[in-house]
Amino acid sequence: MNPLPIDLAAIGGLLLLSAFFSGSETALTAASRPWIHLHAARGDRRALRVQRLLDRREQMISAILLGNNLVNILASALATRALIERFGGAGVLYATVVMTLLVLVFAEILPKTIAIRHADRIAPWVAIPVAPLVTLLTPLTMVVGAVFRLGGRLGRAASAGRTAREELRGAIELAATAGVRRRDRNMLRSVLDLDHVTVRSVMVPRVRMLTLDASQPTDVLASEVLRNPYTRYPVWEDERENIIGILHARKLFMRIQEMGGAKSIEIREVLDEPWYVPDVATLAHQLDSFRARQTPMALVVDEYGALEGLVTLKDILEDIVGDIPDEFDPVRTLPQPETDQSVIVPGDTSVRDLNRRYDWQLPTDGAPTIAGLVIDEAEELPEEGAEVQVPGFAVQVLRKDGARLVRLRLRPNEQAQ
Repeated sequence: MNPLPIDLAAIGGLLLLSAFFSGSETALTAASRPWIHLHAARGDRRALRVQRLLDRREQMISAILLGNNLVNILASALATRALIERFGGAGVLYATVVMTLLVLVFAEILPKTIAIRHADRIAPWVAIPVAPLVTLLTPLTMVVGAVFRLGGRLGRAASAGRTAREELRGAIELAATAGVRRRDRNMLRSVLDLDHVTVRSVMVPRVRMLTLDASQPTDVLASEVLRNPYTRYPVWEDERENIIGILHARKLFMRIQEMGGAKSIEIREVLDEPWYVPDVATLAHQLDSFRARQTPMALVVDEYGALEGLVTLKDILEDIVGDIPDEFDPVRTLPQPETDQSVIVPGDTSVRDLNRRYDWQLPTDGAPTIAGLVIDEAEELPEEGAEVQVPGFAVQVLRKDGARLVRLRLRPNEQAQ
């Protein structure tokens, strides 16, 4: 019969090891990957050690679980033997109850709670003894990993493709609950959306494009350019959809200065070739195209080649960071919600601008403007005063001008009467 103090000391030591394994697993898996990566890139040896372990995540977890189960089983066996020697058959029941409570409280709940609260601080320290343990148990963990890969290859492959982008998006949403400013959150969301949002969602529609008539005298066109704040102007001939070139204001006035006046200049001499892009091009692709062509404006066409609008580099940047007004821009601000949480907006307001301004979830995979969304949902042109249901909202047509929905009231459905 072993002395009771020796058994208690052995069991206590094994429970401490079990607590270490449990806390290590939690700290290493809960540690912030961006934080670890940042410090590892700066040369922090402890962070590098943690990163190497995380790169071998399956082997690390397998080694920790093997060690944890080994010490738990050994502690339970010692406790069972000791209590059987002292209480007979009832010792099995006593050992089961006592060891369950001890393992649950002191080897699982307590160390894991501490570890998850201080994961970034604890992980670098526990990685020191865990790293050689993983190396020592590599033969066993390789067997476990082979079994896992045999049975779970498809599940792992399905999750790998979505990890990085969705994990980052989830981190952004989580940060929203931690007091991150809505403006910052919207910017991060927009950056992630660049590969999915098309230029149609941010373009200036054709009806709002400021274009110039090539049949006008050059001095008249120069006066028009001076009256407006833009640098580049689409120039049309015969009909507004027939764009024959892009007029750059600086190029025009340099030519006027060179020739000593505008009347002797043929406007076609100073036009640049128009650049057309499809309305389904993503913002990420269009940014790359702007960089490659070194021009910040393109005309947008649909699948039939019909002119839909124009998109500029500024339009894409504003989709990310919000409005970038200058001293010449007309002020377009969205109003504060009224007492019933409804808002009144122009029909040509961008759906993405509404979502950004009010933190709404209007669908963005269809029409780019709220008027277009209302028409799509109604499947007809609603009359003035009509109310149309769009996902999550009741939209009332306040004013209509011909076929255009000029002014709309949006009211969240939970506020609708």
